[in-house]
Parts: sequence; structure tokens; C-alpha cells
Amino acid sequence: MTALASALYPLQVVHRRRGAVEHAFSYKIVSLLLDLDELPLLAGRFPFFSWNGWGPLAHCDRDHGAHDGSPLKAWVGQQLATAGITGVSGPVRLLAMPRVWGAAFNPLSIFYCHAPDGSLRALIYEVHNTFGQHHSYVIPVEQEAGGVIDQACDKAFYVSPFIPLRQRYQFRLRAPGERLVLAMQQGDESGPLLFARISGRRRELNNATLGRVLLAQPLLTWKVLGAIHWQALRLWLKGARLQPRPKDGLAATEASIHNSATVTETER
Repeated sequence: MTALASALYPLQVVHRRRGAVEHAFSYKIVSLLLDLDELPLLAGRFPFFSWNGWGPLAHCDRDHGAHDGSPLKAWVGQQLATAGITGVSGPVRLLAMPRVWGAAFNPLSIFYCHAPDGSLRALIYEVHNTFGQHHSYVIPVEQEAGGVIDQACDKAFYVSPFIPLRQRYQFRLRAPGERLVLAMQQGDESGPLLFARISGRRRELNNATLGRVLLAQPLLTWKVLGAIHWQALRLWLKGARLQPRPKDGLAATEASIHNSATVTETER
């Protein structure tokens, strides 16, 4: 049987807010790392998994990228070409929670874009809010083998009703391997406001691990949406102030290009 680049990651999500209203919480999710070229193989191999169809667990192209069901790899190629990022004709792998019983919501998905030699050349961070909107941040990677990736970009999209739009993201991560770790910080000129960390260990993608997802997380999508609204209520009760939502509800475009990419070889 062909070895898969795709995998499953049970993940722990931790959020911590500083400032006038401090708040912290954590919860568990499950994400799939999907090699886009392997999707036809995955749909044919695993009865629990469907591609662009209905199933207990599924991936649908319309949940990402252009959100119109068009092929994701073509959309990724278009974004990279617009950003002037070349040499990225290797694998594209998407880290995202699957559809569970037909329902999907991903606060953050990541496209890992590789050169033919397997080196990571660009990342696309795709953000969804609970208002049905989305925005992607396209950032090139300058990386040596095994390096830690540090990236930053200005926030261009309204997400939390308690955090103003004028903020800056900082990301620190490695390419997914036996472990997956992503640390994110958000703040402004007055200092950091929000910290988030996602971490977990790789699991082989097979019928057994997919079956365990259905047993352990049968309401994954609703759990995440419920957690978001519950934590928002807690913040409001603690006195967090609502921030005005942009009148158009969206950033000027559905993707923005950023050139901040640095790498270090040691984790802080």
C-alpha cells in the first residue's frame, strides 16, 4: 500500500489574552494534513472519508481557497504567482479540520507550499470568521532544513468582535512532522494582546484513526463554534468592549501578500 504524505493530528489549542481583560482557555480538536494530490486516493481508500461529497468525515474544496469548489491547487498557484513567489511546483498540503457529518468551520487553515525538492517555499494562512467571511495571508518562506519559521503580517480582516482591526500577527512554526507546533501572537504598538498555540503529534491516516475521530469528536464542528461563542460571552461578561465591525464586513481583497519571513534555527 502506498505510503501517504497526508496525516492526522490530534491537537491542543490554547488561547491567552492579556491587557485590561485577561482571559484564557483551551480545548482539543483534530485536523487533517491533506496533500492535495492525494485527495482522490484518500477518498477511494477510506470509507469514512469523502472528497467533495457527503460522508461522516469529508474535505470539500468549496470550504477553502476561492470557496466556489474550484481546484485548490490551481487557486494556490494563482496566489503564489500574484505574490511573485516562484519555484513552488511541488506538493501543496492543507492543514484543516475536516467536515464532520456535513458541517465545517475552520478558524484557521494553513496551506504549506513546497518546491519540487520538498523544501517549504510559502505559507498561506486562511482565516474564517463567524460572519461567513474569509481572508488569506500569503507569505513566502526563507528556510533552511529543519528551521523554525518566523513570519509576521498586518491584520487585514475582522475576526473577533473584541479585538480591533489595527493589529499585527506574528507566527512561529515548523513544517509539520512528527510534531506540529504553531504559536501565534497578536498585538499593536502598545504590546501583545493575544497569544495562541496549537500543538500535537502526527498520527497515520487510516481507517482506525479516522474511526477514532468519529468516536472521540462526533460534534467537532459544533464544539468549535460553541466554544467561540461561549468564550465571547465570557469576555463580554468580564467587561471586554465590542470593537466596530467594518461597514463592508470584508478586507479590500480576499487575500493579501506579505513579505515578512525570517528563520531561526533555535526555538525561543
